[in-house]
Amino acid sequence: MSVVKHWVNGAEFAGASTRTAPVYNPATGEAQRQVALATTADVDHAVQAAKAAFPGWSNTSIAKRQQIMFAFREGLNARKDELAAILTNEHGKVLSDAGGEIARGLEVVELACSIPQLMKGEFSENVSTGVDVYSIKQALGVVGIISPFNFPAMVPLWFFPLAIAAGNTVVLKPSEKDPSAAIWMAQLFKESGLPDGVFNVVNGDKESVDALLEHPDVASISFVGSTPIAKYIYETASKHGKRVQALGGAKNHMLVLPDADLDLVADSAVNAGFGSAGERCMAISVVVAVEPVADALIEKIQARMSGLKVGDGTRNCDMGPLITREHRDKVASYLEVAEQDGASIVVDGRGIEVDGDANGFWLGPTLIDKVPTSSKVYTEEIFGPVLSVVRVKTYDEGLALINSSQYGNGTAIFTNDGGAARRFQNEVTVGMVGINVPIPVPVGYYSFGGWKNSLFGDAKAYGTQAIPFFTREKAITSRWLDPSHGGINLGFPQN
Repeated sequence: MSVVKHWVNGAEFAGASTRTAPVYNPATGEAQRQVALATTADVDHAVQAAKAAFPGWSNTSIAKRQQIMFAFREGLNARKDELAAILTNEHGKVLSDAGGEIARGLEVVELACSIPQLMKGEFSENVSTGVDVYSIKQALGVVGIISPFNFPAMVPLWFFPLAIAAGNTVVLKPSEKDPSAAIWMAQLFKESGLPDGVFNVVNGDKESVDALLEHPDVASISFVGSTPIAKYIYETASKHGKRVQALGGAKNHMLVLPDADLDLVADSAVNAGFGSAGERCMAISVVVAVEPVADALIEKIQARMSGLKVGDGTRNCDMGPLITREHRDKVASYLEVAEQDGASIVVDGRGIEVDGDANGFWLGPTLIDKVPTSSKVYTEEIFGPVLSVVRVKTYDEGLALINSSQYGNGTAIFTNDGGAARRFQNEVTVGMVGINVPIPVPVGYYSFGGWKNSLFGDAKAYGTQAIPFFTREKAITSRWLDPSHGGINLGFPQN
């Protein structure tokens, strides 16, 4: 069985570790390859390669960095089908979903192509007689990225193009569940002209994560994952003096007002609840229906669910398997909790017929009505194709429910009332808001991130907050003396 190695200093790197982990095809349930799990020493080797490459790369002209980024963008766009096949093979998402993931990642690459504009400083002339003040932005050094299994291409692309374009060097630790996409992108970057050592990939588990968090030569950490791990990342990396952006979990609500177009709502709920098998932090997992629309809405959602085709992502299906057998079993266990807590299971995704191998990690789309807000089905992030319905009597009750959540990642309101929508966007305590848009993931030149326990650290991902995160500003006060200056003055400067 082949082994997915690391990528260090422009080449595959086996590392010293003898530990490996299986990489499954979720649609068949079979381990198709192994992935090497880095030791602390392996991580240090990658960091040292990045550290050695930093002086040359940070001093490379912005024009040259931009040219390499353009070449990477063109290569990624031309070969996106190749990368999509890798995503489907190791994650399980259907090919169309994998293609969408790459398209959203390309937005950030395209933003990185505008790096000359993003790196501009400021200049003030004659702040005092003969004195000018200006600012410059300089790269941090070696930056670490730790990415999750659910978007093996898009989430790394949120970070490394902008970090590299700004002059930093990178060590990426992808999920050990689907590591091949990261290696593929590293190879493509080398083919695009990126110097060796600028972009490195180490595969691994907690040992490699902790090695990055604690390494004295790593200047910052960017992370996306569950809230408990995001909090751990933030606390540990901050304790070791690093900048941190740590994006955590979510429990995203869709508030449906009585005047909403229920056909649009039903389509949106199905798309946002079951796309990528619900394994995304921007999935809608709770429909908050303001009565009296719940019964009619559930009927429409149920009708649409009956037409969904679940199966192998290469067979033109609508939804694929979950990432691992253990995760599938955990998600499925919430249905038992729902029954015990008195909720009503409208559509049960257990034991469905699929277009794929019976040994795949399958769980079909699931719809649960009348979920008590005290139930774990409501309070916990399930991260699977489970859509809950909570009924409320008023807008105010629905808003209070959303605002009382420990999470504040994404939310949406569906209504034809502009005043209600405007009030909602101002009053809701959530970082990303959709108005008749179910998955309000910002475009590449805005920033992605939530509030409350959905975000820890100094900045959101990509967009307007990326360059300030990946650079340090220097303010320079300059005076070029006229030969006729007045001589020495040891007094404290008055201006």
